[in-house]
Amino acid sequence: MVKLTDNEFLEFVKIMHGNYGIDLSKKRILIEGRLSNLVERKGMNSFSQYLESIKKNDKEEITLLINKLTTNYTYFYREENHFKFLKEVFLPYEEKNNKMKVLNIWSAGCSSGEEPYTLAMVMDDYFKFNSSWKIQILASDISENVLSKAREGIYAEESLSKLPESYKKKYFEKTPDGRYQVVPEIKRNITFKVFNLMDTIREKNKYDVIFCRNVMIYFNAETKMNIVNKFYEAVKPQGYLMIGHAETIQRNQSKFMYISPAIYRKE
Repeated sequence: MVKLTDNEFLEFVKIMHGNYGIDLSKKRILIEGRLSNLVERKGMNSFSQYLESIKKNDKEEITLLINKLTTNYTYFYREENHFKFLKEVFLPYEEKNNKMKVLNIWSAGCSSGEEPYTLAMVMDDYFKFNSSWKIQILASDISENVLSKAREGIYAEESLSKLPESYKKKYFEKTPDGRYQVVPEIKRNITFKVFNLMDTIREKNKYDVIFCRNVMIYFNAETKMNIVNKFYEAVKPQGYLMIGHAETIQRNQSKFMYISPAIYRKE
């Protein structure tokens, strides 16, 4: 097993934070454990050699690095209080006041797709996509690897364990190998794309709701607040930001108004 030296570790931390905002300063064991075999397979005898290949800005190599170092654990209907809030507060308000009947939603850091698909199901269950409402869901992640899985939309049964049974029956088809595939009617309302949250947000239309849950745990405080403030500019007045329940936003550093745990609104 190739060992990670102190200088190599610091170099990895610098590259991942400087380019992607990901804080790996306390993840030395993770870096060594996930990349050691990769370095060996490439015929290299040190992490320094691998770092040199990364510095050449090889897109394929960088994509592989990100896929290896970012943890993507999620499931359908995760942190269900957010979806309850949508159904009981947000959507009834929009139904009454949104004359254009258009909703623009962003799942930022969507991982393998469970979150945006859950959002699409909640919207369909409330409005019905064959109605006069236009629901637009953008699902982005820094990892092309997980986005490929998201676009495929096929999941193991345990990933659906928290979903209402009615959703499971209505929005999935059983595959021959016992997995579950999202139906086309739900998939076509979501656009998946690679996006680095460190980049400038160039939204054509501002968002009614932004979901960025359990993503900012990888960022240090300064990077996190920069991203939150970018979200503030990207969301509509009276729009919402949903974060993970294990995350917090410093209220004296953000213009967002605290509504309830992990739910914030732009006034």
